[in-house]
Amino acid sequence: MTLQIVRIPPPVPWHVRSYRQARQSFCDQLAHMRRRWYLYLPVFAIWALAYVRLFLDPTPRLPIVFNWTPSLPYRVAYRVSWKQTVPPALHRGDYILFAFAGDAQQHYPGLRGQPFFKMVRGLPGDTITVQDRMVLINGESVGHAKAQTFDHRGLDPIQPTVIPPGSYYVQGSSPDSFDSRYRSSGLVRAEQVIGLVRPLF
Repeated sequence: MTLQIVRIPPPVPWHVRSYRQARQSFCDQLAHMRRRWYLYLPVFAIWALAYVRLFLDPTPRLPIVFNWTPSLPYRVAYRVSWKQTVPPALHRGDYILFAFAGDAQQHYPGLRGQPFFKMVRGLPGDTITVQDRMVLINGESVGHAKAQTFDHRGLDPIQPTVIPPGSYYVQGSSPDSFDSRYRSSGLVRAEQVIGLVRPLF
């Protein structure tokens, strides 16, 4: 009788087996994505936009902006003329889109660089005064400053001052607008302006 020796291969270490399974699973997922690319394309587009907003440029730059809030006269869409076409001096009554840079971003980091959409109400050389939380420009009332935010943080009115060169007082039409009447929003510097905005309809 002849004895036959059968060699049993050594067991595959668990970490090698796990690596092979993970690699196979990854390859299967890639194959599925190639077959169903139209399902994954919107997901990657959203991820790319989110990455740009979070890490590169928090201010979106679109040719048309929409306003559904009462902060400005009700319009559905506004066309943006980008900064390279903006005249060197803005005029009272102009609508502008600007990147927020006020002190409020210390408490609300999400405000950093966010686009705000307001009307220019005060120009360089105008005098800002405050009487019992009523803010005035050249003696004309431009709004009442509330005492606190929606989450009960205190709000201080803007400091009385003369608007310096290159800065503007911006205003929304709603009593609840967060605009230059508040110290934590403040004046808007020319370099914050993204573009001029004109109503479409």
